[in-house]
Amino acid sequence: MAPKIAIALVLLIASQFHFWSRLSSGSVFAPEFPRPLVILFNWVFGAIVLLAVFQAALDLAGLAARIGGIASGDWIEARYCIAVAAFALAGVGVGQAVRVPRLREVTVTIPNLPAAFEGYTLVQLTDLHISRLFPAIWTRAVVDATNRLGADLIVVTGDVIDGSVADRRQDVEPLRDLRAADGIYLIPGNHEYLSGYDAWMAHLASLGMRVLANAHSVITRGSAKLILAGVTDPSARGAGKPLPDLDEALAGSPPNGPVVLLDHEPGRARKAAERGVALQLSGHTHGGMIMGLDRIVARANGGFVSGRYAVGDMTLYVNNGTGIWPGFALRLGKPSELTRITLRRGDD
Repeated sequence: MAPKIAIALVLLIASQFHFWSRLSSGSVFAPEFPRPLVILFNWVFGAIVLLAVFQAALDLAGLAARIGGIASGDWIEARYCIAVAAFALAGVGVGQAVRVPRLREVTVTIPNLPAAFEGYTLVQLTDLHISRLFPAIWTRAVVDATNRLGADLIVVTGDVIDGSVADRRQDVEPLRDLRAADGIYLIPGNHEYLSGYDAWMAHLASLGMRVLANAHSVITRGSAKLILAGVTDPSARGAGKPLPDLDEALAGSPPNGPVVLLDHEPGRARKAAERGVALQLSGHTHGGMIMGLDRIVARANGGFVSGRYAVGDMTLYVNNGTGIWPGFALRLGKPSELTRITLRRGDD
């Protein structure tokens, strides 16, 4: 009896993970526990979620068996098996979520790409969620891995942090060392608006990142031009900040250069394609985190969740994320990624 009570107590405490997070920091988005405890919470909380799904599936199977006249019993052995499976899979999922991501190579063909930009490389970082779960040592490893790629340009497509500048200052400090010939550009994601937008934009800019909030920059190679544009996030509404405005972002840009758009959320991709954008880079979805769950996440994001999509004449790439939200850090079949994108010329 005592072991069962102990297990029940552990599960009860873990099931309230987000409540404890709110107590620790005032927000479910930034648990301020030691990293091993955040990992432990994610493991047990994730196992509870998976176990609930498995139990529901087993109960439905039992109901179907009874309706079909098949004696099913209580399936006690099966219930123990799915409990073990839930904890094992959650452990794998947390391990996949917290690792330094592996490189993913993506090639994008742009019909009107100037010859001078043939083979141009960008590294996309997104959804780092730098936090107690992804502290300075992890950030340093990501920065070092990124710099080794020698990209022409580095873009960061939102959700860099979870927590205040005061809490995350040391954890984001390694970002100062990101290096690319044409610079490092950043757009805000929804979590920046939850963590002190103005303070974070100023601090990230002080680390050497150029913020594209409904703005653009022109990358040149001789007389050839590539337009890099960035928009804000719809979460800006709750913070009283400017909403995403692609027209404003492109105002005054050269008329003959292909546009690469940074937009944290992929759901507006069709509007970007109609506006003539050549390539949109997004994140936000974490790839759906778990196979099966990704179909639900896609429905909430215009049908886009992970990888490459052809949207009219535009290519949309939805990055699975460099990190993940520390409140549900599981990945099963949807790995994190450090993404190098190479531009190639296509037929005009």
